[in-house]
Amino acid sequence: MLKEVKTNEEFESAIANGHVLVDFWAPWCGPCRMMGETIANEILPQMPELTVVKVNVDEAPVLASRFGVMSIPTLLCFSNGQKVAEFVGVTSAQEIKNAF
Repeated sequence: MLKEVKTNEEFESAIANGHVLVDFWAPWCGPCRMMGETIANEILPQMPELTVVKVNVDEAPVLASRFGVMSIPTLLCFSNGQKVAEFVGVTSAQEIKNAF
């Protein structure tokens, strides 16, 4: 499942349960587009229980600041509301899957 969030409330609700991959990105970022394709084509088909939360840093700068996002793409992995891993830059599908 894929969700786009812009507020703290939407974010908290989205990460509360299950396995969640948060993708901090921007449409002008080439590596972000590459990660988006990796998530859609390699991760989601193999992990149908995973929720992917997209956070556009241009539209949600408060969320990006809250998590100290200085570079994109930044990926955060949550399990039942607890952060279990963080990746900055282009990351392999296997590394992300292993985080859960």
